Amino acid sequence: MAEASVPLAGQGKKKKKAESTDRARAERRLGLMLSAPAVIVMLLVTAYPLLNALYLSMFSYRITAPDDRRFVGLGNYVTALTDSLFWQDVWTTFIITVVTVVVEVVIGFALAMVMHKAVFARRTMRTSILLPYGIVTVISAFAWRYAFETQSGFVNSWFGLGDFAWFSDRWAGLFVIILSEIWKTTPFVSLLLLAGLAQVPRDLGEAATVDGATAWQRLWKVTLPNMKAAILVAVLFRTLDAWRIFDSVFIMTAGQEKTEVLSFLTYRQSITRTEIGLGNSIGVLLFLSVVLIAAVFIKGFRVDLSQARGDR
Repeated sequence: MAEASVPLAGQGKKKKKAESTDRARAERRLGLMLSAPAVIVMLLVTAYPLLNALYLSMFSYRITAPDDRRFVGLGNYVTALTDSLFWQDVWTTFIITVVTVVVEVVIGFALAMVMHKAVFARRTMRTSILLPYGIVTVISAFAWRYAFETQSGFVNSWFGLGDFAWFSDRWAGLFVIILSEIWKTTPFVSLLLLAGLAQVPRDLGEAATVDGATAWQRLWKVTLPNMKAAILVAVLFRTLDAWRIFDSVFIMTAGQEKTEVLSFLTYRQSITRTEIGLGNSIGVLLFLSVVLIAAVFIKGFRVDLSQARGDR
């Protein structure tokens, strides 16, 4: 009599793991195929400006003296990296980036929770929250500048601050810039986090409630661990965007009172002072810092998207 073969438990787990791995590989291949056309177009559009900026950064070159172009190699980079102004602008950019991203993630998550749990007028609520993000940054910056103007602004009169000059002090000016960035881009963060909340299995929260978990315990043990991928995407996008801030600084303070950031330093060296070589070297350093930040986030805070999706 033939004996029935009974699969071992370990073999079943290995088979399931292999199927999960094959599925992940197939999805990665599909993702590469879908994103390849966009990546190719972006490379074609950005390759020449990047290579041209790298080339110009190797020369001592001013627009006002086009015939006086001298090859200096890495001299412009040495000049930038040894200048205290460059590191002051790095520190200012760092402050703006950290404060805005942290506050936006906290407030954005709170707004995402409200939109996720809303029963009535969901569409109206989401549209209202997203309105600031739809405003052009230049217009938004002009509005905030007008609101905090010493003479014509209404903030001083509302809060009884007299003739306090917001844009004549470094920290006051940075406060207004940061406030305007938070107001405008928090809706974008909340939208990304709302998508992450939609991926959290509802049965996990219900099971935790049955087990007696409090609201904070469900938040820290269930909700946040299951939306790591959405949090990473939101933080990464906003960090890269905040690190390249330009419009608000240009319109509100024009870099005065030590409110200058890296992107504005690139503009000032290239356009205002017409030092094309030095300006392009700072632009290349800014680009490399963006690549470094992205690499640190992706490698250092790597999230298993298959686990975030629910595969095991």
